[in-house]
Amino acid sequence: MGTGESGKTTFIRQMRIIHGRGFSEEERRSFAKCIFQNILTAMKAMTGAMTALKIPYFNPGNEIYGKWLHDINTVQISHLERGYVDAIRRLWADSGVRVCYSRRCEYQLLDSTEYYMNNLDRISAPDYIPTEQDVLRVRFPTTGIHDYSFTIKTITLRIVDVGGQKSERRKWIHCFENVTSLIFLASLSEYDQVLEERETINRMHESLALFYTTIHSPWFFNTSIILFLNKTDILADKIMTSDLQKYFPSFAGKHWEPDPASSESQ
Repeated sequence: MGTGESGKTTFIRQMRIIHGRGFSEEERRSFAKCIFQNILTAMKAMTGAMTALKIPYFNPGNEIYGKWLHDINTVQISHLERGYVDAIRRLWADSGVRVCYSRRCEYQLLDSTEYYMNNLDRISAPDYIPTEQDVLRVRFPTTGIHDYSFTIKTITLRIVDVGGQKSERRKWIHCFENVTSLIFLASLSEYDQVLEERETINRMHESLALFYTTIHSPWFFNTSIILFLNKTDILADKIMTSDLQKYFPSFAGKHWEPDPASSESQ
């Protein structure tokens, strides 16, 4: 379990790749639509933030592309048209958009944005088939309760994945009454972000509060609890430009060093 976007579903997918049967070509193909939608959703978020944060485009001519993409209904997207690809490529190359990307803690943006933008040429190819890495990066909120089983040597593990948004948490408790272990995922990269559902609450504070509630719950009195600190790679990149001390004043390390920052989170 964990809060929204802590990486629970990605963890399950990694387990499936490493210890399960992985993803067949047909299954990977089924993720393409969501990947296309993720790319356009990310660009819409950035173009919207350009306006909200009053960041000018380096090339004023790119503003029309930004407005065009911002008006797209991503739910209806099933493939990346050439016009979309050209517009996305122009915008991602714009210095103003890069400034906006560097300020992503001030608005909601997918963690996989840079990865997908840097792989746009491959992803937009007519014969595109998502790789396992593409599948790991795709984001869509988990709703409801999902059950997966993996066999490691002679041991069968059953893992239950639950939605992390506040609206989903009321469905959790009855799933975990007789579990052997509970894996709690916490994203280390969210120290400077706010909840999508409530933008006055810091994501890491919310994660800490949920973890505290979980470990003190009578439901888990006899359950071993594993704390999985996730997204250390994103933390290492983000810590270079976003000062942890601003959000956690007790942090005494150097703000650009990820290892002390990870220790502080622990």
